[in-house]
Amino acid sequence: MAGKQIKTMDVGALLALRGEIDALLSAKRKELEAQLAALGDGERIGNGKIANGSVKKKRKGVRAKAKPKYQSKKNKSLKWAGRGMKPIWMREEMKGTKLKKDDFLIK
Repeated sequence: MAGKQIKTMDVGALLALRGEIDALLSAKRKELEAQLAALGDGERIGNGKIANGSVKKKRKGVRAKAKPKYQSKKNKSLKWAGRGMKPIWMREEMKGTKLKKDDFLIK
C-alpha cells in the first residue's frame, strides 16, 4: 500500500520523507554503535572504524614479482613464472614433440 502512496507524492514530500528516514537510520546507528562500545570487544563496525572510534589502517602490500620456473629450450631469454596462461613460446615448442611442461623447468 505504501508503494502507491509514494508514487503519488510530489518531489518536496519525497525529499522530506527521505530526510526523516535518514534521521531515523542515523539515530539507530548511533544506538547500535553505543551498544558495541559498551561490549568493548573492539570489533570492526564499518568503514574501517573500530568500536572505540579509532580507524584501522588498510594494508597496501605490494606483491613481489614471481621468479621464473620455466625456460625455453631454444631461446634461453624466454622465461615464465608458471602463473596465468601457458606462454606461446612453450606451446609452439611442445607442438609436435613429446616435450611436457616439466621438461622446461629451470634446474
